[in-house]
Amino acid sequence: MKLLIGLDLGTTALKIALFDSRGTLLAVSTQEYSLLTPKVNFVEEEPEVYWKAFCDGLTELKKQYPIRAEDSIALAISAQGETMFCMDKEGKSLRNAIVWMDNRAAEEAREMDEHFGNETCYRVTGQVSFEPCWPGAKILWLRKNEPEIFAKTDKFLLIEDYFIYRMTGKFATEGSLVCSSVYWDITKKAYWPEMLEFLGIREEQLAPVYESGEVVGTMLPEISRELGLGADVTVCTGALDQAAGAIGVGNVHEGMFSENIGSALAICVPVSKPTFDPNGKMPLHYFAIPDMYMMHTFTTGGMALRWFRDKFCKNEMAVESVSDMDAYDLMGREAASVPAGAEGLLMLPHLSGSLAPDVNARAKGVWFGFTMKHTKAHFVRAIFEAVGYILQRNIDTLAAMGIQVKEVRSLGGGSKSAVWSQIKSDITGKKLLTTKSKEAACLGAAILAGKAVGIFDSIDGAVDSMIDIKAEFEPDRDNREVYKKGYDMYCRLFHDLTDCFDQTI
Repeated sequence: MKLLIGLDLGTTALKIALFDSRGTLLAVSTQEYSLLTPKVNFVEEEPEVYWKAFCDGLTELKKQYPIRAEDSIALAISAQGETMFCMDKEGKSLRNAIVWMDNRAAEEAREMDEHFGNETCYRVTGQVSFEPCWPGAKILWLRKNEPEIFAKTDKFLLIEDYFIYRMTGKFATEGSLVCSSVYWDITKKAYWPEMLEFLGIREEQLAPVYESGEVVGTMLPEISRELGLGADVTVCTGALDQAAGAIGVGNVHEGMFSENIGSALAICVPVSKPTFDPNGKMPLHYFAIPDMYMMHTFTTGGMALRWFRDKFCKNEMAVESVSDMDAYDLMGREAASVPAGAEGLLMLPHLSGSLAPDVNARAKGVWFGFTMKHTKAHFVRAIFEAVGYILQRNIDTLAAMGIQVKEVRSLGGGSKSAVWSQIKSDITGKKLLTTKSKEAACLGAAILAGKAVGIFDSIDGAVDSMIDIKAEFEPDRDNREVYKKGYDMYCRLFHDLTDCFDQTI
C-alpha cells in the first residue's frame, strides 16, 4: 500500500501524520518538547531532542495504524523557519540548534544593515530588514563569539535539511525555507555571493537547493531499522510550515489568501511572480510550487484571546475542566450574543508589538469606546473583530500592490470557531472556507511527498483529490457598513496612538 507521511517540525512540538493516497488521515501523533533558554535572548534545542520526538512519534503512529514492512512510504517535512544546526565533517552536531526565535544576534543584524542596507536586503532576499533571528545573523554571531565552532562547522543546516540528512545521508534544502536565511537570492534562486563573503562562509557549507516536492533519496537502511520501517521509504523535500499549511487547505492559486490563527496570525498569499511592496513592509517568500512566490507575514493573533481567557474567563475554564465543553467555544457563544461592532467597543490586539504591514515593536493593546453597557461578551467579540481588522489591513495592503484577494481559506485553532469565521468573512467581504483536515501542515507536506513520487501529477491535482471543504461562510452585507466604520476607526486609532506607543516602556 502507498502511504504518505507529513512531518511538522514545530517550535515546541513535533507532529507526525499518516495519510493514504486519497488524503484520509490514518493516524497522528504529537510529541512536545521544552526549549532551552540559557541566557536572555538565547533560545536553543538539543538536536537529539528533535530526533527522539520523531522516533517516539513514529512509534505511537504505528500503534494506531499497522504499517507493514512491504508498504511504500513517501515522507516530507513541514518545517519551522530559521532554526539552524552546525555540523562537522563527520555529520555530527557541534552545538545545540539555535532556534528561530533566538535574538542574540542583534548587533550582527545591525552590522549587516550598515554594510548592505535594509533596502538591499528586501530587493535581494524578500525580507524587509536584517533581523537577529535570520540564520545569516546567527552565523555572523558564531563567527565572532564561538570561533572554534565556526571553524569546525562543515555544514550550516536548517531544521528540514538536518532531518533530511539524518534520514538519507544527503544534503538538501528548498526555497520556501531558505529564503528567510538572508543569504539566498530570491529572484535568482541562488545563494547570494556577496553575503556569503561577508559572513565568511562558502556555498559548499550550505545544502543544495531543491524545489519543494522533489525526491531527495531513499531512507538509509540503518535509519529504517531504527524507526521500524520497511526498505521502501522515500524522503522528499517539503516546505516552510506556513507554505505547507497553505497547500494543506488548498491555497495554491493567485487570488487565494490563507490565514492561520494560532498564537500568532500568519497569512500566505501565492503570487505568480516576485512582487515587492513599494513601501517595503510586506515580506516576499518563495512558495512550495516551482516559480511561484508568496506574500507572507504574521502578527498578533490568538494570543490576545488566550490572554483574555486566562485572565477573565475562569468560569468558562472551570466548566471545561469538568465537562466536554471547550472554554473557547463558550467564549464564542458569548460573542455571538453581541451585535456586529460590539456596540462601539473596539480593540487593538497588539499585546507584543505589531508586524507587517504596520510594523511597530512598541505597539500595545488598547480597548477603546467601552461604557457602562458593555459586558464580558462585548470584549470577547471585540477581540474576534480586531483580528478580522488585521486581516482587512493586509488585504488592503495587497490590493495597493496589485494583488486582489478573491477567497480566504482558514486554518489553525481560530478556524474551529464558526462565530469567528463569520466575523472575518463579514469584515473582509470575502467568502471564507474551512477544510475538514485538522492537520493542514502535515497534509500539505504529505501532498508534496505524493507529488514527488508520482502519486499525483501536480499539486493542483493532489489538492482536488485530497482536500474537502468543511464549511463556507458568505459575508453578511447587513454588517458591512458597521464593520467599515469599525475598520476605519481601527486604522485611525493605530495611526493616532503611534506617538503614545513610542512613549511607553
